[in-house]
Amino acid sequence: MVTPIYAAILAFVYLFLAKRVISYRREYRVGLSDGGHLLLKKAIRAHSNFSEYVPFTLLLVLLVELQQPSFTAGLHILGALLVVGRLLHAYGVSQEVEPLKFRVYGMVLTGSVMIVAALWCFFLAIT
Repeated sequence: MVTPIYAAILAFVYLFLAKRVISYRREYRVGLSDGGHLLLKKAIRAHSNFSEYVPFTLLLVLLVELQQPSFTAGLHILGALLVVGRLLHAYGVSQEVEPLKFRVYGMVLTGSVMIVAALWCFFLAIT
């Protein structure tokens, strides 16, 4: 199985992003929302965006793997691109002065993985 490797890697990224939110909450003494602190707001969005895209995309990759387990090279490519995309996006969103290119590249990679996996799932399901 290939997908569990990337699920594990992404779980560690998720935990890192969560820890960053918790650290800012402690630093700024904010229990809910962002308290008007820009870095906390950005950390929350990086964590939330990760939570919004990763589970569904991983599910699509897993469904591809379950239908075509022998195509490990393609699955590794999808997994690696998802990890890189999520790291780029999280980095870009988290900066006080956002370098937009990291966020854009991150979303392009993430969206591409989602589209390819969805189309691949669909094609495998109808053939």
